[in-house]
Amino acid sequence: MRKEGQNMRKVKREVTIGNLTIGGHNPVAVQTMLNVRADDVAGNVAQAVRVAEAGCQIVRVSVPTLEDVRLIEAIKNAVDIPLVADIHFNHRIALACVDAGVDKIRLNPGNIGGEDHVKEVAAACKAKNIPIRIGVNAGSLEKEVLAKYGAPVPEALVESAMYHVSLLEKYDFDNIVISIKSSNVPRMMEAYRLLSERCDYPLHVGVTEAGTYRMGLIKSGMGIGGLLMEGIGDTLRVSLTDEPEKEVQAGFDILRAAGHAVGGPEIISCPTCGRTNIPVAKIADEVEQRLKGYKKPIKVAVMGCVVNGPGEAREADIGIAGGKDEALLFIRGEKIRILRGDIVGQLVDEIYKL
Repeated sequence: MRKEGQNMRKVKREVTIGNLTIGGHNPVAVQTMLNVRADDVAGNVAQAVRVAEAGCQIVRVSVPTLEDVRLIEAIKNAVDIPLVADIHFNHRIALACVDAGVDKIRLNPGNIGGEDHVKEVAAACKAKNIPIRIGVNAGSLEKEVLAKYGAPVPEALVESAMYHVSLLEKYDFDNIVISIKSSNVPRMMEAYRLLSERCDYPLHVGVTEAGTYRMGLIKSGMGIGGLLMEGIGDTLRVSLTDEPEKEVQAGFDILRAAGHAVGGPEIISCPTCGRTNIPVAKIADEVEQRLKGYKKPIKVAVMGCVVNGPGEAREADIGIAGGKDEALLFIRGEKIRILRGDIVGQLVDEIYKL
C-alpha cells in the first residue's frame, strides 16, 4: 500500500551505486558530503563513520588532487555505504578513483579537458559499472549558456545538464545520475520539473548553498520536500553549513514529512497553550533522545492537555496528553490509563512493547 506523497512518483531508470540501487521503485536515498579537509585522512574516515552511524546511505568526498585519491581506500575500508568521489577539471583524478574502487564519480564531462578525456573516463567507468553523476549548479554555468539566457534560469540549467549528458552518451555511456541545483528555491524546483520531463535518468535533488542550519532547513524542506511531493527525486542531500550528520537527519525528516516510509520514531507535539499542564517541549525532547537507535517506523505524540490531545493525535501509534501532574496514555486512539511519576520512562516502556 502506497503512502501519501508516493503515488505520483516519476519512475526513472535504475542505477546501481556500490551495494545500493536507486531509481525505479527503490526508496529515495539520503546522501551527505564530508567537510573535513582532503589532506586529513583520519578526519575524513572518522566523519564517514559518524554519518554512516547516523543512517547516511551515500557519502561523497572531495578529491581535489591525485594525492587525495588515498581517501577512497581509507573510507571504503571504514564504512560499507557507497562512496562518491567529487572531481573537478582533472580526468586523471577520476581514473585514479576508479582504480581505487570508488562507487560513483561526480563530475561534469565538459570540464575535464576535451573529448579524449571524456571517452577515457566513460570507458573506465563502464568497465567497472561505475555511474557518473553530472552536477550542474546555477553558480557555475558555462559562459555560453549564461550569455544565451542572461541568467541561470531553469532553462539554462537544463540545457547545461543535457549538454554534459550528450558528451557521455556520445561514447555509449548512460549509467548517469543528474543534479541541477540552485540556491533559489523556485528556480531550482522548476529546473528539476523541466529536467524530469526531458530524460529518464535518476535525479539527485537538493538546494545548493542553502545556508546555515535554520534557513538551510527551511529552503531544503520547501525545495526538496516540494519536489518529493510531486514525485521527483531519487536521491537527496540537504546542504547545510553545519555538520553532515545533521544533513542526514534532516534528509530523513524531509522524506518522512513528504509521506515516504522512513524507519525510526516520528515525534509529534502540540505548540502548547494556556491549557497546557505538562512541559511538552522538555518531554518531547527527552522522548526523542531516549528513542535514539529505535528502528521501527512509529509516530509518538506528546500533547499538552486532554481537551484536544487524543483527538488531534489520533493518527499517532502511541502518545500522551497532559493532565495536572499526570498524563493520559493512549495507543492508536484508544485511552489506556493514567501515567504518574516517571511519565517519560513509562511512555518509552510502552513504545518498546508495541
